[in-house]
Amino acid sequence: MNPLFPDNYYEPVIGLVVFLITLFVIGKVLVPRLQKTLAERADAIDGGIMRAEKARAEARNLERQYHKQLEEARRDAALLREEAREQGARIRAELRAQAQAEARHLIGTAHAQIEADRKAAFAQVRTEIGRLSTDLAGRIIGESLEDVRHTGIVERFLDELENRTVS
Repeated sequence: MNPLFPDNYYEPVIGLVVFLITLFVIGKVLVPRLQKTLAERADAIDGGIMRAEKARAEARNLERQYHKQLEEARRDAALLREEAREQGARIRAELRAQAQAEARHLIGTAHAQIEADRKAAFAQVRTEIGRLSTDLAGRIIGESLEDVRHTGIVERFLDELENRTVS
Protein backbone atom coordinates (compact mmCIF):
# COMPACT_ATOMS: atom_id res chain seq x y z
CA MET A 1 0.00 0.00 0.00
CA ASN A 2 1.29 3.27 -1.07
CA PRO A 3 -0.06 6.31 0.80
CA LEU A 4 0.21 8.46 -2.27
CA PHE A 5 -1.96 6.26 -4.40
CA PRO A 6 -5.39 5.33 -3.08
CA ASP A 7 -6.72 1.76 -3.16
CA ASN A 8 -9.73 2.52 -5.20
CA TYR A 9 -10.26 4.84 -8.13
CA TYR A 10 -13.44 6.64 -6.94
CA GLU A 11 -11.75 8.46 -4.02
CA PRO A 12 -9.81 10.86 -6.25
CA VAL A 13 -12.92 11.45 -8.34
CA ILE A 14 -15.04 12.23 -5.26
CA GLY A 15 -12.24 14.43 -3.95
CA LEU A 16 -12.08 16.22 -7.30
CA VAL A 17 -15.88 16.70 -7.45
CA VAL A 18 -15.99 18.01 -3.87
CA PHE A 19 -13.07 20.32 -4.68
CA LEU A 20 -14.83 21.64 -7.78
CA ILE A 21 -18.10 22.16 -5.86
CA THR A 22 -16.20 23.95 -3.12
CA LEU A 23 -14.35 26.00 -5.71
CA PHE A 24 -17.63 26.85 -7.44
CA VAL A 25 -19.32 27.87 -4.14
CA ILE A 26 -16.30 29.91 -3.15
CA GLY A 27 -16.13 31.55 -6.62
CA LYS A 28 -19.82 32.28 -6.90
CA VAL A 29 -20.77 33.09 -3.29
CA LEU A 30 -17.75 33.99 -1.17
CA VAL A 31 -15.59 35.86 -3.68
CA PRO A 32 -18.37 38.31 -4.72
CA ARG A 33 -19.19 38.93 -1.08
CA LEU A 34 -15.52 39.51 -0.30
CA GLN A 35 -15.16 41.78 -3.33
CA LYS A 36 -18.29 43.66 -2.31
CA THR A 37 -16.98 44.09 1.25
CA LEU A 38 -13.55 45.16 -0.02
CA ALA A 39 -15.16 47.61 -2.46
CA GLU A 40 -17.30 49.04 0.35
CA ARG A 41 -14.23 49.40 2.53
CA ALA A 42 -12.28 50.99 -0.32
CA ASP A 43 -15.19 53.37 -0.93
CA ALA A 44 -15.38 54.12 2.77
CA ILE A 45 -11.65 54.79 2.89
CA ASP A 46 -11.71 56.87 -0.31
CA GLY A 47 -14.86 58.64 0.89
CA GLY A 48 -13.23 59.22 4.26
CA ILE A 49 -10.17 60.65 2.57
CA MET A 50 -12.35 62.81 0.34
CA ARG A 51 -14.44 63.90 3.32
CA ALA A 52 -11.26 64.64 5.25
CA GLU A 53 -9.88 66.68 2.33
CA LYS A 54 -13.22 68.42 2.00
CA ALA A 55 -13.27 69.12 5.75
CA ARG A 56 -9.66 70.34 5.55
CA ALA A 57 -10.54 72.66 2.67
CA GLU A 58 -13.59 73.89 4.58
CA ALA A 59 -11.43 74.43 7.67
CA ARG A 60 -8.95 76.44 5.58
CA ASN A 61 -11.84 78.46 4.17
CA LEU A 62 -13.21 79.06 7.68
CA GLU A 63 -9.73 80.02 8.87
CA ARG A 64 -9.44 82.54 6.02
CA GLN A 65 -12.86 83.93 6.89
CA TYR A 66 -11.84 84.10 10.56
CA HIS A 67 -8.66 86.00 9.71
CA LYS A 68 -10.63 88.28 7.41
CA GLN A 69 -13.20 88.99 10.15
CA LEU A 70 -10.38 89.46 12.67
CA GLU A 71 -8.71 91.99 10.37
CA GLU A 72 -12.02 93.79 9.86
CA ALA A 73 -12.57 93.85 13.63
CA ARG A 74 -9.07 95.31 14.09
CA ARG A 75 -9.79 97.97 11.47
CA ASP A 76 -13.14 98.74 13.12
CA ALA A 77 -11.44 98.96 16.51
CA ALA A 78 -8.81 101.31 15.07
CA LEU A 79 -11.56 103.47 13.55
CA LEU A 80 -13.44 103.51 16.86
CA ARG A 81 -10.26 104.50 18.71
CA GLU A 82 -9.61 107.29 16.19
CA GLU A 83 -13.22 108.49 16.46
CA ALA A 84 -12.95 108.42 20.25
CA ARG A 85 -9.75 110.46 20.08
CA GLU A 86 -11.39 113.00 17.77
CA GLN A 87 -14.49 113.15 19.95
CA GLY A 88 -12.30 113.59 23.03
CA ALA A 89 -10.45 116.43 21.32
CA ARG A 90 -13.76 118.05 20.36
CA ILE A 91 -15.08 117.69 23.91
CA ARG A 92 -11.86 119.14 25.35
CA ALA A 93 -12.05 122.07 22.90
CA GLU A 94 -15.71 122.66 23.79
CA LEU A 95 -14.97 122.50 27.51
CA ARG A 96 -11.99 124.81 27.06
CA ALA A 97 -14.17 127.29 25.12
CA GLN A 98 -16.88 127.07 27.78
CA ALA A 99 -14.30 127.60 30.53
CA GLN A 100 -12.83 130.60 28.71
CA ALA A 101 -16.29 132.07 28.16
CA GLU A 102 -17.14 131.53 31.80
CA ALA A 103 -13.81 133.05 32.84
CA ARG A 104 -14.47 136.11 30.64
CA HIS A 105 -17.93 136.40 32.16
CA LEU A 106 -16.54 136.11 35.70
CA ILE A 107 -13.81 138.66 34.92
CA GLY A 108 -16.41 141.02 33.46
CA THR A 109 -18.61 140.54 36.50
CA ALA A 110 -15.64 141.08 38.80
CA HIS A 111 -14.66 144.27 36.92
CA ALA A 112 -18.22 145.55 37.17
CA GLN A 113 -18.31 144.72 40.87
CA ILE A 114 -14.95 146.40 41.40
CA GLU A 115 -16.15 149.47 39.52
CA ALA A 116 -19.36 149.56 41.56
CA ASP A 117 -17.37 149.15 44.78
CA ARG A 118 -14.96 151.89 43.66
CA LYS A 119 -17.85 154.24 42.91
CA ALA A 120 -19.50 153.41 46.22
CA ALA A 121 -16.22 153.95 48.07
CA PHE A 122 -15.62 157.20 46.18
CA ALA A 123 -19.14 158.41 47.05
CA GLN A 124 -18.60 157.44 50.67
CA VAL A 125 -15.22 159.20 50.70
CA ARG A 126 -16.79 162.32 49.14
CA THR A 127 -19.48 162.31 51.74
CA GLU A 128 -16.94 161.84 54.49
CA ILE A 129 -14.69 164.57 53.02
CA GLY A 130 -17.69 166.93 52.88
CA ARG A 131 -18.59 166.20 56.48
CA LEU A 132 -15.01 166.54 57.66
CA SER A 133 -14.58 169.75 55.63
CA THR A 134 -17.67 171.35 57.10
CA ASP A 135 -16.70 170.20 60.60
CA LEU A 136 -13.23 171.66 60.13
CA ALA A 137 -14.58 174.88 58.67
CA GLY A 138 -17.06 175.03 61.52
CA ARG A 139 -14.27 174.65 64.08
CA ILE A 140 -12.21 177.29 62.34
CA ILE A 141 -15.14 179.72 62.23
CA GLY A 142 -16.46 178.63 65.56
CA GLU A 143 -20.01 177.92 64.35
CA SER A 144 -21.85 174.89 63.01
CA LEU A 145 -22.08 174.78 59.23
CA GLU A 146 -24.77 172.07 58.91
CA ASP A 147 -26.73 174.24 56.47
CA VAL A 148 -23.76 174.42 54.10
CA ARG A 149 -23.61 170.67 53.94
CA HIS A 150 -27.29 170.38 53.05
CA THR A 151 -27.28 173.05 50.34
CA GLY A 152 -24.77 171.11 48.21
CA ILE A 153 -21.97 173.68 48.25
CA VAL A 154 -19.44 171.04 49.26
CA GLU A 155 -20.64 168.69 46.53
CA ARG A 156 -20.23 171.38 43.86
CA PHE A 157 -16.79 172.22 45.17
CA LEU A 158 -15.70 168.56 45.04
CA ASP A 159 -17.13 168.22 41.52
CA GLU A 160 -15.10 171.23 40.38
CA LEU A 161 -11.96 169.76 41.95
CA GLU A 162 -12.59 166.46 40.26
CA ASN A 163 -13.10 168.09 36.87
CA ARG A 164 -9.84 170.01 37.25
CA THR A 165 -7.84 166.90 38.09
CA VAL A 166 -9.35 164.87 35.22
CA SER A 167 -8.69 167.60 32.62
